[in-house]
Amino acid sequence: MATTYDFPSDLRAGQEELHQVRAELSALLKRLPWSVEPLDGFSDDGGWRKVERPASPGWSADEQAEVEKLRRREHELAVFVSTHRYWSDLSGPDRVDARSRLKHAHEAPDEPEQD
Repeated sequence: MATTYDFPSDLRAGQEELHQVRAELSALLKRLPWSVEPLDGFSDDGGWRKVERPASPGWSADEQAEVEKLRRREHELAVFVSTHRYWSDLSGPDRVDARSRLKHAHEAPDEPEQD
């Protein structure tokens, strides 16, 4: 049977918010133009694969601020989760296993198999 961990509520909440912030940041970056600054499009087929980019209008000041805000929050949460006092009670493989389980603690537990 797998080890279960009694994660403190603030650690679980921090990890959950970290997942949410990373998802928001990823979705935002996918919507934004490929270049922060306005740049002309280009096509390059001199390498091992062809690379093409359309002209980029760049990011607006609001878009840049939103990306910066999310990146800053992501960093704060990553530091909070990775340096939480809970980890000092675990060592070696147990700490690695617990950290991995915390990353998936928000997921629904697997249903037991029925024969």
